[in-house]
Amino acid sequence: MNLNTPAFSSFTHERLKLAFFDEGDPSGPPVLLIHGFASSANVNWVHPGWLKTLGDAGYRVIAIDNRGHGASDKPRDAEAYRPWFMAGDAIALLDHLGIPEANLMGYSMGARISVFAALAHPHRVRSLVLGGLGIGMTDGVGDWDPIADALLAPSLADVTHPRGQMFRAFAEQTKSDREALAACIKGSRDLVARADMGKIDAPTLIGVGTKDDIAGSPQELAALMPDAKALDIPGRDHMLAVGDRVFKKAVLEFYEKVAAD
Repeated sequence: MNLNTPAFSSFTHERLKLAFFDEGDPSGPPVLLIHGFASSANVNWVHPGWLKTLGDAGYRVIAIDNRGHGASDKPRDAEAYRPWFMAGDAIALLDHLGIPEANLMGYSMGARISVFAALAHPHRVRSLVLGGLGIGMTDGVGDWDPIADALLAPSLADVTHPRGQMFRAFAEQTKSDREALAACIKGSRDLVARADMGKIDAPTLIGVGTKDDIAGSPQELAALMPDAKALDIPGRDHMLAVGDRVFKKAVLEFYEKVAAD
């Protein structure tokens, strides 16, 4: 077991080869981590210390590289990235590992994928942690077409849209396949109906940075759900909230409560 540089394996779902790691205590409660757009299991969960935090606390820590990201296959068709397809990948990973039920934790796009998984397979989801996405889950998070344009631009210097610049720089930093990411951002933006959020009865923690200008209010999203709690992550924007100590402490306390119920 290595909580700093995990060993990746792969499995196949819908003719795509998908990478994942499975670390921590194999007999501990399983947590399936689902990363955000333009990120990867390593960038979202290993580098910010989540694997070590959860592993040291006795959890079995599983993380997938979403299609189009990391070491997984990268289709170029936007339709391949609908959130219900990526949610199907996550559930297929649980099947592959023989895990009947897991705690799902997603950040940003990963939070959206987690919600689609909980709606389609409620019996597989013990709890939800939704990071970096509040009421934007149902109401949208603004115009993301400039992100796709930014990813496909000849160079970062050609990008003038501020959010486009941020994601283009992030994609270059992570050495991502920008064409696959452009297809992903076009295909993965389906919203969740407010009424559907109300159908999710799994215990849920929703954490959003107070300087996040993308996610929308975590309190508004939590109010739609029967068993959800909102968490303000102080002073953090969309990129920095994921590794915050306040967020980690709240998640560990939330999981202790889930286990006790």
